Amino acid sequence: MDEPVKQGHPAGRFWLSAYPPNVPPEIPPLEYDSVAEMIAASCRRFSDRPAFTCMGATLTYSRLDRMSACFAGWLKSRGLGAGDRVAVMMPNVLQYPVAVAGVLRAGMVVVNVNPLYTARELEHQLRDSGARAIVVLENFAHTVEAVAARGLVLEHVCVATLGDLLGPKGAIVNLVARRLKKLVPAWSLPASVTFRSALRHAPIERDVPVSPGDPAFLQYTGGTTGVAKGAELTNANVLSNVVQNDAWFAAVFVNRPRPERLTYLCALPLYHVFALTVNMLMGIGHGANNVLIPNPRDIPSLVKEMARHEINVFPGLNTLFNALLAFETFASLDFRPLFLTLAGGMAVQSSVAERWKAVTGCHVAEGYGLSETSPVVSANRFDLTEFTGTIGLPLPSTEIDIRDDDGHSLPCGEVGEICVRGPQVMKGYWNRPDETAKVMTADGFFRTGDMGLMDEAGYTRIVDRKKDMILVSGFNVYPNEIEEVVSAHDGVREVAAIGIPDERSGEAVKLFVVRRDPALTEEDILAYCKANLTNYKRPRGIEFCEDLPKSPVGKILRKDLRAL
Repeated sequence: MDEPVKQGHPAGRFWLSAYPPNVPPEIPPLEYDSVAEMIAASCRRFSDRPAFTCMGATLTYSRLDRMSACFAGWLKSRGLGAGDRVAVMMPNVLQYPVAVAGVLRAGMVVVNVNPLYTARELEHQLRDSGARAIVVLENFAHTVEAVAARGLVLEHVCVATLGDLLGPKGAIVNLVARRLKKLVPAWSLPASVTFRSALRHAPIERDVPVSPGDPAFLQYTGGTTGVAKGAELTNANVLSNVVQNDAWFAAVFVNRPRPERLTYLCALPLYHVFALTVNMLMGIGHGANNVLIPNPRDIPSLVKEMARHEINVFPGLNTLFNALLAFETFASLDFRPLFLTLAGGMAVQSSVAERWKAVTGCHVAEGYGLSETSPVVSANRFDLTEFTGTIGLPLPSTEIDIRDDDGHSLPCGEVGEICVRGPQVMKGYWNRPDETAKVMTADGFFRTGDMGLMDEAGYTRIVDRKKDMILVSGFNVYPNEIEEVVSAHDGVREVAAIGIPDERSGEAVKLFVVRRDPALTEEDILAYCKANLTNYKRPRGIEFCEDLPKSPVGKILRKDLRAL
């Protein structure tokens, strides 16, 4: 094992001395050339097991194998070829893994699309990716129609319904969705075909071969830092991250037996890279069953679904954990099967982590990743029993270096930009060499735009995004710190901090607060901040609100608050 080096020198990888005993420093050579090959192998190995469960219906690995082969056959029959981009615009329903596996098995590239996109956002992504086809749930087909009306020509449109793979009750589900709940706005796409008709096509005889360096996914960034760009994730990028996560996963079983079968809760959307890799692809690799939640914002329904299954692995994020803890019947669930709660996407507040541990008996293991890194870069040890408040250690075969604005490595304890090098780092931004050049260094590190510091054990702590930093009278104020403090107040359910112009200090802190206690006042919060924050960090404005704007994944959107 490398000798500890504590001066920001990445080659030293001093963090390896803090690794769990059964986790290797490097991942082995990849077993498969493509994600499709890995999926097909798992489908054969675990053929009789449940792969995905949704709305009371279950898709076994053998059915996933057969259906995805048929969907791949349909794509090829439409004249699509290897390397063509196919957009998939669906929430967490059984059709999603079938479509994605089918696209990959046909040698094509998946363009994951947020189904809640407006026509403008969808048009940008389709034009930018050059997608020739789209698979969409009918609930969102009106958006595709609107894009077509704007002059974008989509050669092939496949429309799914909620009930397609739910068996006999599917017709009832469709009726309720269309007529009673009014979840399907009127749409007209005359040249479209149904998902069920596509599945009736003859399956491909063999998967279309692709190379490890060929793209598997175009994973678009959230657009919070400008125009959304497609991170080109190759088969090797994604497979490497699956193997890295699997190596890290082994630490869970240092002090406990490994169950023969695993059940994951998939409440995060599969079109997001976190759930795509950690839920779908990791789950498939483990032969696990992923319980798909189409609408995680419906907390009562989510809790009811959790009660029906023995959940072992729960990937989530701070806002989801917070919402569940606030729901009265959540605490009555049986959490004995739960042995791993993963968190990413945003900083986990210590107050939320403490309450989660108290209610579930399972601590939150926070990690860190980005669309550009397939996504996981680092994670806390899974054999720990307490929340650390950090994003953990770099995964095997991964290096983190903290650098200043001039690209120089910084010593431990100093704040700089988190830079990452490893096999999971993207090939680049799709058709944007200029944007790629801005984020990739000459020595192969990806500049994340996140500010953080690494301690002498190798644990990294994020302080904030560069763009979110507030400059108060020359002092750097990081919103995450303010939110962490205020969220610990018993009367606060959620909080977000932004910078606002101030004549005296240049910028000042403003808080947006969702009350837990209706009696909470501005004076209460100001007094709490006075006791816990130095003067320049204290808010100069407080606004109470019913809810905070969030992305579909649950990230609080500070940019939307700044626009108010």
